Parts: sequence; structure tokens; C-alpha cells
Amino acid sequence: MRPQRIALVTGANQGIGFALVEGLAARLDATDLVLLTGRHPERVAAAVEQVKGTAQVEGRVLDVTDATAVANLAADLQTQYGGVDIVISNAVGPLTPDRTQAEQADEFIAVANGGATAVLRSFVPVLRPAGRLIVVASSFGTLDNLDARVQPFFEDGHTLDQLEQAVEDWRQSIHAGTATEQGWPDFVNTTSKVAQVAAVRAVAATRRTEDLANGTLIASVCPGLVDTRASRPWFDDFSEARTPAEAVQPILDLILADHVDPSTYGELVRDGKVLPYDQRMS
Repeated sequence: MRPQRIALVTGANQGIGFALVEGLAARLDATDLVLLTGRHPERVAAAVEQVKGTAQVEGRVLDVTDATAVANLAADLQTQYGGVDIVISNAVGPLTPDRTQAEQADEFIAVANGGATAVLRSFVPVLRPAGRLIVVASSFGTLDNLDARVQPFFEDGHTLDQLEQAVEDWRQSIHAGTATEQGWPDFVNTTSKVAQVAAVRAVAATRRTEDLANGTLIASVCPGLVDTRASRPWFDDFSEARTPAEAVQPILDLILADHVDPSTYGELVRDGKVLPYDQRMS
């Protein structure tokens, strides 16, 4: 009999996060536990009530911008269950075209980047052998989406601390009005996604040999164009878009595969295929 598996998804009360929880609940065993997390207690509770599946589902209130809260939850799960088996960092802040990017940058970066980094820092140490830690990013997360002037900030070889500082310097340049002249994209999401993928790569680079030896996977994923409330304001044509339930199936296949494909370790994966992070190295 397989030991109980513990899974956790951030930003999970709607959209892709909710679909990931529901997909895990459907594909895991009745003895397994999926933790649905979000910032708002009422929304978390309502989302838990809507999940259909086999595995147990419980809600946890978690603000990923609070690194201490993330660390405390990881420590609690380590104490209670001896660690976790599946962690999906999916939380993302609001970003709409009706407000300037500068007005929205702080919250967006705090959730997407601060949240992903907090999850990496606190949950990688409590990830059990053969575990999975996945950060939901996008195809914007490859280095070629940045101007050559700012690519070096997110090249391989940086530590997580250095990447955090690069994100903070970029954030400050937005408010100083110097971001564009320095070479940063006008669209906040682009740099944010590159920084997320770079953070995954930085952590994975320190653990690759050990993790592959025990069947553990750390990676980022791209779900493609998904018809969600967050994406609707940004795109005119959704004829090729997936529903959240459709979009998460390749991600769940990656997570629940019996064996880790070493070529996917530390990489950005879309529909089972690796998206090269640095085209200059091809």
C-alpha cells in the first residue's frame, strides 16, 4: 500500500490553481491529502466545498507574500506529516490593462516572485524523496524575452539571493521611471516570469544529482493560453485557449509520472516538452 501523499497548491481558490487541486484530488488516492491554499478564508472554504475527487481536500489560509507564514506552514507540515510530496506554487497577483503597470507592480511582484521564492526556500527542505515541487510560470519565462542589456541579471550561475536582489532592483527602477531606458520590458509579467524560472533553475542547480538519485523533480511549467478571469482582459482571441481543467492535465501528468525524466529537471516544461531557457546556448 502506498504511503499517504501530502500535496499543497498555492493560489488555489480559482482558475488554474483550483483545477490543479481538483485534478490532484481525482488522481490521488483516498488516503492522500490535498491542501488548497489562498489568502481569503471565505474563498478558500468555498473552493474546498466545490472540489470533487477521491483524495481528501482541506483548506489552508496562506498569504505567500508573507515569507514567515510560508515557512511556518512548511514547518507545521514537516512536524505533522514528516514533509510534503507535491508542492505547486501557482499564486499570482492581479494585473489588468486598465491601470498602469507601475501602479500594479508591487503587489504583482510580491505575489508572483516573492511568493515563488518563499515556497522554494521553505518547501524544498521539507520535500520528501520522490517529491515534486513545481512553479507555474509561462513561455514568457525564457531569457530571450528580455532585452540583451538585462539578460545577465537572470543568467544561470546566480544564487537565489542574487536573483531576489535583481528583482528588487528592477522593481525600484519601475518606480524611479528608469526601467524602460535600462532595457526592462514594459509588461511587468515578462520579467516576473523570467525571474520565476531563473529562481527554479538556481535552486535546482544545487540539488540536481541528489534529487535525480531519489526521484525528486523541481521544475517550472507553462500551461499555455488558458481561459481564466485573469487572462481575459489581455487577449482578444480565445478560440485556441484551454479551459483550466484542460490546461492542467499535462502538468498533472508531469507531477504524477512514476519516473522523473532527467531532461525536465530544473527546466521550464510545456506539454511535456522543455522550452530552452537560453537560446544563446542552443
